[in-house]
Amino acid sequence: MSNLKRKKYEKLLEPMQEELVGMAHWVAATGQRVVVLFEGRDTAGKGGAIQAVAGQLNPRQCHVVALAKPSEEERSQWYFQRYVAHLPCAGQITLFDRSWYNRAGVEKVMGFATEEQVAAFLKAVPQFERMLVADGILFFKYWLTCDQEKQEERFAERVEDPLKRWKLSPIDQAAREKYDDYTRAREAMLKATHTKEAPWTLVDFNDQRRGRLTLVRDLLDRLPDTKCEDAKLDWPALGHKPAKETFGVLKPIPNTPVA
Repeated sequence: MSNLKRKKYEKLLEPMQEELVGMAHWVAATGQRVVVLFEGRDTAGKGGAIQAVAGQLNPRQCHVVALAKPSEEERSQWYFQRYVAHLPCAGQITLFDRSWYNRAGVEKVMGFATEEQVAAFLKAVPQFERMLVADGILFFKYWLTCDQEKQEERFAERVEDPLKRWKLSPIDQAAREKYDDYTRAREAMLKATHTKEAPWTLVDFNDQRRGRLTLVRDLLDRLPDTKCEDAKLDWPALGHKPAKETFGVLKPIPNTPVA
C-alpha cells in the first residue's frame, strides 16, 4: 500500500478537525476533562499525531505535555506525582507526548529502572488509571507502531535534515539495537495495563498520514455525542472606515526581501 499523498490527507483531515473543534467546544461547555496518551516507538510519529489533534484547538484549553527526564527532586517523589500536576481541570484537554509509561518502556529497556521498580509500576498503574476514570476523566491510551525498516528511514532523514536533527539523542542511537527488547517490553506492558477501564489502542504508523487519520477518527468515535450548539454571536458592521496603524515612538522593522 502506497503512502497517502499530502493533498488527499489534508482533505480527509479537514472535516475531522472541524469535529475536533466541536468536541473542544463541548468539553468547555460541559466541564469535561479529557486525557489522551501518545506512546510508541521512536520516530513512530507521536508529534505529528498530537499536532493533528491539537492543531486547530485553543492552546489555552488543549495542553500538550512533553516532560523532560526527571530531576533529582522528582526522582525522590511518588512516581506518578509529576504527571498528576498536568492533569486537566474542568473544560480542558491534556495530550501527553509520552507519559508515565516511560517506566515500562525506555526506563526498563535502557536500564534506567530496576526490575523491581518496573514490576511495582505495572502493578500500580491499573489502580492509578481506574482512579482517573472513576473521577470522571475521559481517558484514552494510544500506542503508535512502526516496523524497524520505517524507523531506520526516519532516523536517516533526521540525520540529513538540520531542521529535524534536534529530535535525535544518544537514547535513539542505542534504541536501534534494542528493537526486539522494546517489543517484549511493550507486550509485557499491554498484558498488565490493558484494562476494561483504560484499554490500549494500537495504531499502525508505518504510513504516518494514514495513522493520524485512523487515530483521530477513533478518538472522535469513542467520545460521547459531542454536539453542542454554538451561542449566537452578534457581529455588527464596523460602522466606519477601517483605521490604519500609526506610529510614534517606534516603527516596524523593514520587511525581509522576497525575490
